[in-house]
Amino acid sequence: MNYKISQRAASLAPSLTLAIDSKAKQMKAEGLDVVGFGAGEPDFDTPQHIKDACAKALADGFTKYTPAAGIPELRQAIADKHKRENGLAYKPSQIIVSCGGKHSCYNVILATCQEGDEVIIPAPYWLSYPEMVKLAGAKPVILETSDRTEFKVTPAQLRAAITPNTRLFILNSPSNPTGSVYTPDEIKALGDVCIEKGVLIMSDEIYEHLLYDGAQHKSVASFSPAHLEHTIIVHGFAKAWSMTGWRLGWCAAPEPIAKAIDAVQSHSTSNPTSFAQKGAVAALAGPQDHLPKWLAEFAKRRTYAFNKLNAMPGLTCVNAKGAFYLFPNISGTGLKSADFCARLLEQEKVAAVPGIAFGADDYIRLSYATSMANIEKGLARIENFCKGLKR
Repeated sequence: MNYKISQRAASLAPSLTLAIDSKAKQMKAEGLDVVGFGAGEPDFDTPQHIKDACAKALADGFTKYTPAAGIPELRQAIADKHKRENGLAYKPSQIIVSCGGKHSCYNVILATCQEGDEVIIPAPYWLSYPEMVKLAGAKPVILETSDRTEFKVTPAQLRAAITPNTRLFILNSPSNPTGSVYTPDEIKALGDVCIEKGVLIMSDEIYEHLLYDGAQHKSVASFSPAHLEHTIIVHGFAKAWSMTGWRLGWCAAPEPIAKAIDAVQSHSTSNPTSFAQKGAVAALAGPQDHLPKWLAEFAKRRTYAFNKLNAMPGLTCVNAKGAFYLFPNISGTGLKSADFCARLLEQEKVAAVPGIAFGADDYIRLSYATSMANIEKGLARIENFCKGLKR
């Protein structure tokens, strides 16, 4: 049988982060001592009160379909969160709960973009953004940045990239994969350009609560009514509440866009998991005392890894201001990222993600959302690998 695969599906690049994490787990299952820096998920457990709320929902028989956009209680809790923490007045009807932050991104792109549209994406980028844009039939337009500018795109770069076909600008701060955080002034300036040019902003704020060294998160939607009406926020429960497997995210959007996203979701996944939504309500409305402890641990790991990486031959690294990734420059080793990571995994049993997956081939991504013991062991192996390279 000659199976014909659609051009859209055939054009996609598989997720390298998931592929490398899977390969590392397979090697571990074979008895090999592999240190994984690949997966972007906290190594902490979901806080107990969230699990308890979910368990109660199951025990109470809350296992049926819900509205496609999520239960009213959760949509209200999300609207309350944005008012309380971001100064944004969203109605529950502007909130769409989805099956994860990734699903929210895809919903937004599918609901706003079509053939002939262009979507501006700063690089390094989260690797799924361009693939989602292609699935919508639109064209990714990549803006290059580097560690010299802390991986930040400038208003001048953004303005120069906008054409009559530009539909959407994707902004991710704090950033995956770099850990960079735009200042409030930088965020506002990018938003001003989009308002001037009539371009929508998809602001991915899922790492909002993971900040270091006094870095401040301010949503682009919060600067003025014009910024608000040009912005669609995407967010989720995976990172700040360690709920990666729960598959719950949300977007907050102008009413017409929220309505379109609701329609898209109703014909794709229907509703997010019913009982998981009850846990999400508890995540937002319950105690947040886990977060300072997690941030203190992440900060300790980040500082250790940053110092170790910058002492290694051939590597340089700017420090992350948010999220839980470092993005060292490996160009001094003479290797490109895929070769570097393949040899590192083979020779030293360390799994890292090649920067080429994020549009930056002179870098690799290391997640410090793993134990300090793993970080110490893994970085010692990376140092050994770098010392063994002939430059």
